[in-house]
Amino acid sequence: MTWQARLLTTALRYIEKRHLARAEDPIRLRQSFERKARVIFRSPQGTRSRWVALGAAWALELTGPWVRPGAPILYIHGGAFVMGSPMTHKAMLARLSQRSGRRVLMVQYPLAPEHSFPAAFDTCLSAYRACAADGPFILGGDSAGGNLALSVLGHAIAEGLPSPIGAFAFSPLTDLTFSGDSLVSNEKADPLLPASRALDTATYYLNGAPADTPRASPLLADWAGAPPLWLAVDETEILLDDTLRLQAKVVAAGGAVTLHQTNGLPHVWPMFHNYIPEARSTLNVLARWITHLSAAPDES
Repeated sequence: MTWQARLLTTALRYIEKRHLARAEDPIRLRQSFERKARVIFRSPQGTRSRWVALGAAWALELTGPWVRPGAPILYIHGGAFVMGSPMTHKAMLARLSQRSGRRVLMVQYPLAPEHSFPAAFDTCLSAYRACAADGPFILGGDSAGGNLALSVLGHAIAEGLPSPIGAFAFSPLTDLTFSGDSLVSNEKADPLLPASRALDTATYYLNGAPADTPRASPLLADWAGAPPLWLAVDETEILLDDTLRLQAKVVAAGGAVTLHQTNGLPHVWPMFHNYIPEARSTLNVLARWITHLSAAPDES
């Protein structure tokens, strides 16, 4: 681990993790995240953005002089279902766009607790259908956005809808029943997420809806026929088992999963690409994987 990453994880552990553990008002938490993101995360020079309609959703389209012809990335941001927006994740996805040469579409979906399940799922599914209707695409998400991306993908497979040529997720939340051992075993090791708030996330989002369905917990989906997946997770995360169990299930169903695993980095560490070399390295690895997808028959 680089000195920059050690410094970052120490700061997150003693400042942000404690803040998340104490915060009780999701609206104030959301506002705080938006303010911090504007200051902390920076897009590469030359990034261009505009809002576009995508099915029943709006999406922030990211382009730049680096964009080449090819399947766009449809991305669903994280934020525990209660916070985050395309604007908070814009810088990370602009960096990925720059490295991969792909246009990015970032879905704006309704947040809990004002809009509970299945509002976010339905909005993301509408965006998925619209993107699929335009041709080949790549699906991605992080954390709760990884949950939504994978839930929509599992639903699309079950319904026989067109699949993306590949899908990726940073530190995805795949099991809203929270049955993974790492939720307890990594409680102290995780430098960012307090395990004590995990059930709050599910309560705000589900609002009484069952957690043990594939639309809420993509770990429970039937993954036969899945496109290639790329998953990133750190060994110290409370959500480690959410990724490892999903990988095992997809592989058992005959799918291909590329696992990018680190040790000691915070939840969705590529967000910190302005600060730690490990974040930039991970984005580079993912960009190369995306580039290799261009050889897939669906994009030829």
